[in-house]
Amino acid sequence: MRYRAPSLFLALLLALTAGRAQTLAVGSPAPELQATRLADGTRFQLSALRGKVVIVNLWATWCVPCREEMPLLQSYYLAHHEQGLEVLAISMDSARDLGKVRQIAQQFSFDVAFKDDADIKALGRVWRLPTTFVVDRDGVLRKNGHVGDAELSASELDTVVTPLLLRAANARSP
Repeated sequence: MRYRAPSLFLALLLALTAGRAQTLAVGSPAPELQATRLADGTRFQLSALRGKVVIVNLWATWCVPCREEMPLLQSYYLAHHEQGLEVLAISMDSARDLGKVRQIAQQFSFDVAFKDDADIKALGRVWRLPTTFVVDRDGVLRKNGHVGDAELSASELDTVVTPLLLRAANARSP
């Protein structure tokens, strides 16, 4: 009887987390996200980017896998931005590391934001980093960062994101 309360608490916690994860089902509308870009202070709003493929990447300066995948995101962004690709990398660092985040962000062409200036509650509890979400041109979630491998790879970009970019390009061809 002594262990029943912690067990009930754990079951409740898991039920609440599972409910949030279900709302992020691949194939369903992506949740609204908003953030302030570090570079110029303008607002990033996911719903305003309909017609573009969007990668949302949650990372931190202290996260080695995060820092390792950032150059991959940069090269992929440069290669595919003209096809309608946008990237938002949201730093999950603490406020005391904002200077370090700004310094690292200068190395990249894509948008970078800071978690304290972002509304990402709709993504649920961030329990691992890096975490990457992919949204297609219609605002539909195509990769849920809470499911599968945490780290992004070139092959995953090629199998998940590239077809989304090509599908729209083919649809516009006469």
